[in-house]
Amino acid sequence: MSQSNTKQQILDVLKFAQDQVRRLIQNHPGFYPLYTDQGKWKHDKPAWTRWCDGFLPGMMWLFLESATADEPDFWRSNAEHYSAALEHRKEDRDVHDLGFIFYHGTYKRWHAATLRDRRPDHKLQDVVVRAGQVLAMRFKNNGQYLRSFISDESLFIDIMMNVPVIFYAAKLTADPGLMRIATQHCLTTRRTLVRGDGSTSHEGIFHLQTGQFLRQTTHQGYRDDSCWSRGLAWSLYGFGTCYELTADPRFLNTAEAHAQFYLEHTPAHGVPPWDYDAPQDGRLSITQPDSSAAAIAAVGLFNLANLATDRVRALAYRDAALRIVQTLAQPPYLAIDDPNWEGILRRGVYHIHKGLGVDESVMWGEFFFVEALTKALAVLS
Repeated sequence: MSQSNTKQQILDVLKFAQDQVRRLIQNHPGFYPLYTDQGKWKHDKPAWTRWCDGFLPGMMWLFLESATADEPDFWRSNAEHYSAALEHRKEDRDVHDLGFIFYHGTYKRWHAATLRDRRPDHKLQDVVVRAGQVLAMRFKNNGQYLRSFISDESLFIDIMMNVPVIFYAAKLTADPGLMRIATQHCLTTRRTLVRGDGSTSHEGIFHLQTGQFLRQTTHQGYRDDSCWSRGLAWSLYGFGTCYELTADPRFLNTAEAHAQFYLEHTPAHGVPPWDYDAPQDGRLSITQPDSSAAAIAAVGLFNLANLATDRVRALAYRDAALRIVQTLAQPPYLAIDDPNWEGILRRGVYHIHKGLGVDESVMWGEFFFVEALTKALAVLS
């Protein structure tokens, strides 16, 4: 496909994404969904934790950032409304996901919008800083990591997507304590959850009294020693972002190790199985893809293309990211051929063991797919 045709395809998909988000907020005003059930956002199936609320307004900010918003005033007012309703969660000490909500999704983007308008509102920035300070309260000195929402002894690979909000707060407040916490968390994750081949474990368990690392385990992956693809994508994107914020070469090296694993073990079309070590058949089959992992990885690869010091690798990352976007931008992944499907991106996975959101649309998949589309558009412009 030519570059001009690819660009038009992306513009068409962004228009479809806006149609689906508008449909969601008009049908279910004030609702922050997590995953679909048979293509419908509103259902009575359970959530595991409240970590996705920033993604819906985050997509609205992305439409505005990329100048593809079909009705800028509509998206701006709704982005502000859905973001402002989350401000109280900057004090939320029950989740490890404040970076998702405030750094990736809402208030950091809102503040950036005021800068673009040349009407800076630094109170918005203060909300992001506070979220970083609160997230840092999860730090365990014995072990040197930010604890997951599960328990004190638990470290999740997912937190690599959230620790940037602590780096952000540390830089804006010139707080060396916050900088130390964020750096040590990254180094502990790198040492305990990142394997020599660039793959990742979902969870690490520590001895609370001594801080000794005990073992790798999982809640989401196929088994303790397997590589859950969404966790790999979280870490790829997360370590790249931490390098961008700190210029610490150890973080770039880790992100590139993840990228190499992803490129070597993912099918040529760019969408990975839900777990790289899943069996060939049965309920947990490797044939179940996770489109959300692909969307996250695409953004991580676009970012790495701008960060890598080796031009050959940088071009490989960019080309791989574009290939992923082109794959996701059409059926069976894109839901454009099913008027009854309420999401944008099909074939995502939330929690395969609990049977939640399997082969469905998931909110982080929606958000990171839209982010990948905006980055692809920027590359092609």
